[in-house]
Amino acid sequence: MEKKSDLGFHAYIRGIILIGFALLMLAFIITGNIIYYIAPTMMPFIYFATGVFLLLGVIQIIRSTNKGQEEEELCDCGTDHNVSGSPVTKLLIYSIFVAPIVLGFVLPDKLLDSSVAANRGIQFGSGILADQASAEQEATSRAEAFLDDPDAYFDQLESGGDESVEEHITVDEYFTQEGFNQYYDELTEEILEQGHIVVTEENYLDMMTMLDLQLEQFIGKPIEITGFVYREPEFEDDQLVVARFGMTCCVADASVFGTMVEASEASQFENDTWVRVTGILDQTQYNEFRIPLIQLREIEVIDQPESPYVFPRFSF
Repeated sequence: MEKKSDLGFHAYIRGIILIGFALLMLAFIITGNIIYYIAPTMMPFIYFATGVFLLLGVIQIIRSTNKGQEEEELCDCGTDHNVSGSPVTKLLIYSIFVAPIVLGFVLPDKLLDSSVAANRGIQFGSGILADQASAEQEATSRAEAFLDDPDAYFDQLESGGDESVEEHITVDEYFTQEGFNQYYDELTEEILEQGHIVVTEENYLDMMTMLDLQLEQFIGKPIEITGFVYREPEFEDDQLVVARFGMTCCVADASVFGTMVEASEASQFENDTWVRVTGILDQTQYNEFRIPLIQLREIEVIDQPESPYVFPRFSF
């Protein structure tokens, strides 16, 4: 009888935990705060998981009833369904699952901000040119090692000593998949015909990539962009970055994409202030990388957008 009661109790607790996770996700969906953690493309999986957790929770509750426990005892599977371990061990195991549910309901939802950007680092534009330069620099260092001592270089490769060796390719070679180049060529022509650049939440990452690839064609063009203010410690007083967090899946993979702005009043704006900037597009060097630069014409403080993050469109 004690074993039967133990099985029912644990099935009931598991059911409550599963339903708790389902209710937590449902609360995020209803309040709209799910956008702080999950990209829109992942929402179908969230809906599916919420339904599955709710269903499994109900099944566990049913299993905790007298009828459910009788079926467990008569399953004749040869397995002891009783939960082993001391009461302290069981409490610790369930606490691991209960804690995220409680914290999810109690703690306030928080947007990623400049403190996170400082830890993760910022990518100017889309970041692909910086990745290319880093790859080329590493390839150059390997070439120098080969020229200095070819035999030692090959010995190092054979012994696996150079763990950093990997295939590196240029930006043009990397983006040769069907449709990519055509997509950005057409986007470049479209924006050039318009005569000005308006960076929105929908096209943000596309615009950053386009400017990385075709920056020379847009120098001198007017540009408008919205984001939060971010400033590195080594920035001059007249420099700031207008940045957005880009998310592909969830906050775990969020990266900071920003555009440098130069203006005499830049120091007046604190980090995390949301602004709309208009100016003239130029280019500059930062940490030996070529990056887009906005010569400020107007800056306006705005409220935080309803959707603070930007997401790839995968249009090509």
